[in-house]
Amino acid sequence: MLRVALTGGIACGKSVVAEMLVRRGAHFLAADTLAHQFYAPGSAIHGEIVRAFGNQILDRDGNIIRAKLAQAVFPNRVDELNAIVHPAVIEAQKRWMNEMQREAPHGVAVVEAALIFEAGVEKDFDKIIVVTCGTEQKAERFARRTGMRLDEARAEVERRSSAQLSDEEKARRADYVLDNSGSIEALEEQVETVWQELRHLAAK
Repeated sequence: MLRVALTGGIACGKSVVAEMLVRRGAHFLAADTLAHQFYAPGSAIHGEIVRAFGNQILDRDGNIIRAKLAQAVFPNRVDELNAIVHPAVIEAQKRWMNEMQREAPHGVAVVEAALIFEAGVEKDFDKIIVVTCGTEQKAERFARRTGMRLDEARAEVERRSSAQLSDEEKARRADYVLDNSGSIEALEEQVETVWQELRHLAAK
């Protein structure tokens, strides 16, 4: 089985690429989905996050409000949050990939995670795909996704991006770089080219 990481900066289109890969037959896990599970009230990680960042990040039912947590975390306390959440997420990723190895020994298993390089887990993967696009495109997409004004979205994208490696550095370390600054058709063509190679490698 081929273990593939899918990463990139905020609002660059990782989820769109993931959907394209899944349509082609990839097995898929979003690390963010795992993190959400660990954020549930009553979990040990939930308690640690609240102790670190305060009750102001909670709603009246004790659920973590992701937007408020992001405000507390970015850009200066990202490492603190990652130290709480990442070990559990990384362990769960490894368990899932081992399960996929048993179920689909010649398949392609894709894990989407924003912080592959920052978390130091690139060694867990056979290939790494980085999705990139322009800064203004990120801001526009983030504004559409969150309902923010464009100037607010632009500031938030810059704030969060400052806590990650640059797109240029991620691209330098990647096996494949997908440019999502053009049309959806252009992106689809790039994904198809990469998918054919991934499928070939997985079949060996």
